[in-house]
Amino acid sequence: MRKFLSVILAIFLVVVSVLGYRISQPPSDSSAPKPTTSASVPPGDGLAGYYAQTLDWADCNDGFECATFNVPIDYENPSAGAMQIAAIRKLATGTALGSLILNPGGPGGSGIEYTTYADYVVSDTLRENFDIVGFDPRGVGQSSPVECLNDAQTEEYIAMDASPDNQTEIDQSVAMSELFAKSCATNSPDTYAFVDTVSAAKDIDILRELLGDKKLNWLGKSYGTFLGATYADLFPDKVGRMLLDGAIDPTLTNEQLSYGQAMGFELALNRFVKDCATKNDCPLTASGTAGVLEISDFLNALDANPATLDDGRSFTQAMGVLGVIGSLYDKQYGWPELRKNLDLAFNNDYSGLASSVDFYTSRNSDGSYKDNSNDAIAAVSCLDRPDRASVDKTISLAAEWKLTAPNFGEYLAWSNNGCSFWQTAATGSPREIVAPGTPTILVVGTVNDPATPYQWAQALASQLSSGVLLTLDGDGHTAYYQGSKCIDQVVDNYFLTGDAKSGITCTDGP
Repeated sequence: MRKFLSVILAIFLVVVSVLGYRISQPPSDSSAPKPTTSASVPPGDGLAGYYAQTLDWADCNDGFECATFNVPIDYENPSAGAMQIAAIRKLATGTALGSLILNPGGPGGSGIEYTTYADYVVSDTLRENFDIVGFDPRGVGQSSPVECLNDAQTEEYIAMDASPDNQTEIDQSVAMSELFAKSCATNSPDTYAFVDTVSAAKDIDILRELLGDKKLNWLGKSYGTFLGATYADLFPDKVGRMLLDGAIDPTLTNEQLSYGQAMGFELALNRFVKDCATKNDCPLTASGTAGVLEISDFLNALDANPATLDDGRSFTQAMGVLGVIGSLYDKQYGWPELRKNLDLAFNNDYSGLASSVDFYTSRNSDGSYKDNSNDAIAAVSCLDRPDRASVDKTISLAAEWKLTAPNFGEYLAWSNNGCSFWQTAATGSPREIVAPGTPTILVVGTVNDPATPYQWAQALASQLSSGVLLTLDGDGHTAYYQGSKCIDQVVDNYFLTGDAKSGITCTDGP
């Protein structure tokens, strides 16, 4: 099993650009809460009943405790219906200073799954001093999951042409995007329009209250930085210590996020190729631009001539791009994996890249999908930002972005097309998040982060009224507990004391 990996879900495959974080499958336990799509409205007027609930913790997952609580489907009408949110915690090994709530990103990443790996995502110091808590946000995993495509459709969706270059391929891409949007509305009619980030942030405040914490302590990565910052803007007087690692700039549109990631992954690919030339197991025959071109030629060849996997699936250009992306986010483990997978693929064995794609998209060996992350990431993102490119605009962007991001520009442009067919209007819009009156909020950015470019962390830290920027001069997506002792020391001290100095740069990353 891989050492627990953080992955950016290339902004959901072929729907809309968004930021994700993925880890390997957690231990299973029959006592863990099961997914449900409906829940009861608790007694009481307005939101009072929701805040008056009691968490009934039960043992689960070998050393953890699980519970569920209810939240309004629509915060504008709390009595109209409820969703059930699933939570998990591991009690502090020492005297708890309070709870520390984790979110791995996505949108669509399971906080329950992430928290089962608490030993690998937070330090001994934090586990000693805080109850480590995770939850699946509304619409995700075990929390009233939004349902869109079935397994067969999801497989087709993932394999769909990454760079449509004729009318037939364009029509196929548009038809799949339309099917995706229609399926979400048909299969989750009561909830799909209410899985936005603002509503999820309001759910967090109910969880904070039910945990008995006067202030929210938060560790969010990737999309979890947007969720955490949104909470801080809504409830500045309830913020305790908040770490936003691998930050998103909330002023950006879906189009700007997609292009930023295209450029981020292009940078990471070039840095991978440069590093590869120093390794004995590098499958490339050239370095620099020529080495990158070898990978480009390989991916382009899959566009015209997809390979066939042992299980009968067609291994397409889109899957090749996703297989490469899935390893670029992490230098320590992903880059060696990519060297191995490319070596196999250059010799007509695509099993390594296919395994990376399956891991990345939560596909099981039998063709089923272990969670709804591929659906949830679209549902949340299409509500959070209103820009919805037309097909003609997408064609234009794909051609434009290919000039500066030749390996990922087209893919990310077409990935941003899906929301154009969404069945309900967006409820959010890009804007600065200031969160006035909060204590220090620690924002972490990695200089060569492929998924959340460093400029985004700089932007968020400057917007927040109490933002402090901590920098890792290195590679990979997110920085805390990824191999930098310097980053870990600053973060741990911040959670213990609330203090963090601005302008620290760490250079000891993996």
